[in-house]
Amino acid sequence: MSEERQETTWRQETTRVELMSRPTPLEAAPRLARAIGLEPGDLWVKRDDLIGLGGGGNKVRKLEWTAGAARAEGATTLVTSGAAQSNHARLTAAAGARLGMDVVLVLAGAPSEGMTGNIVLDALFGARVVWAGEVSEAELAAAVEDVAGDLRERGARPAVIPFGGSSVLGARGYAEAGTELLEQAPDLATAVVAVGSGGTMAGLVHALGAERVLGVHCGAIADPERTVDHLVDGLAGQPAATSLRLRLDQVGPGYSALTEPAADAITTAARTEGIVLDPVYTGRALAGLIAAVHDGQVRPGQRTVFLHTGGLPGLFGHTEALRRARSAVADTAVRWPRG
Repeated sequence: MSEERQETTWRQETTRVELMSRPTPLEAAPRLARAIGLEPGDLWVKRDDLIGLGGGGNKVRKLEWTAGAARAEGATTLVTSGAAQSNHARLTAAAGARLGMDVVLVLAGAPSEGMTGNIVLDALFGARVVWAGEVSEAELAAAVEDVAGDLRERGARPAVIPFGGSSVLGARGYAEAGTELLEQAPDLATAVVAVGSGGTMAGLVHALGAERVLGVHCGAIADPERTVDHLVDGLAGQPAATSLRLRLDQVGPGYSALTEPAADAITTAARTEGIVLDPVYTGRALAGLIAAVHDGQVRPGQRTVFLHTGGLPGLFGHTEALRRARSAVADTAVRWPRG
C-alpha cells in the first residue's frame, strides 16, 4: 500500500464514531421459512433493527461514518433530508443528540395535526424540522443547500448528510456489515435487503459480491440500479462491472403506498416469528423475498438472510398500516366474561 493510500485509510478510520454495539444478532426464523416455502433451517434474520441508537435501524451504520466525518471536520450542525416519516432523519437526530451536535431536518411535505411515528421522535431528540412542501428529489436537495447556507450566515458550521445517508463514505458502514455477516454465516447464499437510497445494498455488494445480494426496490429513488452501481464503484475505487440482483416489482402505486404483498408479508412475519416490519421498506423487502422464492430466484436448501433494517416507528406514522392494524384488533377481540 502506498504512503498516500495509507494516510487516506488512516484518516477515514479515525473519523468514524461508535454509535452501536456490534455484531447485531443473527436469528433463525424457521416458522417464517416454512410459511414462505423454504426449509426451516434456511432463513435467518439479521437484526439491524436492534442496533440500539434512536429506535434502531440500518442508517446508524452509515451515520458512524458520515456524522463522524462531519464532527472531525468541525461541524456543529447536521443537516439532512427525507420523507416526512424518514428513518434516516430520525436516526440523524438521535446521532446528533449522542454527539452533542444540532440537527436540522428538511422534510418533504407539510405538518399535519396528527404528528406520529418518526416525526414525534425527531422532536424528542431535539431536531428542528423545516417542511419543504411537495417537492421533487432535486427541489428537496436544493432546499437542503438553502438551509445549510442560511445556517452558515447565522454563524453555525453545518455539514450536509446526504439523503438516506447514502454516499460512498456512508456505504462503508454496510461493507463492514457484510463482513460481520459473513463471520456469522459463512455459508450465506443470499442476503435480501430493502433498497431505499441505495447505500445499504451497495455496501453489502462490495463485501459479499453481487451474486449474493438480492435488493428489493422500494421506490425512494428514480434509478436504483444506477445509484447502487455508482456507490459500488466508489467503494471499489474503480468501475466494478457488477451485475446486480435487483427486484423492481414491489413498488406498487408508489413509495408511500402500502401494497397488498407488503401488508401480507408484515402479517406473516408478525404471526410466525413475532417480528415487526414496516410498510415502506422491510415489508416490501419480505414481499420481494416471497416472490423470489415463488419464481425460483431463491431456492430451498440454501442459507438465506433477511436483513431487518428497522423502521418500526414508521409503522405508527402510516395511516393505511394503522387502519389495517386496528381492523385486525376488531377481528380478534373477544368480550369476557362471555355473556
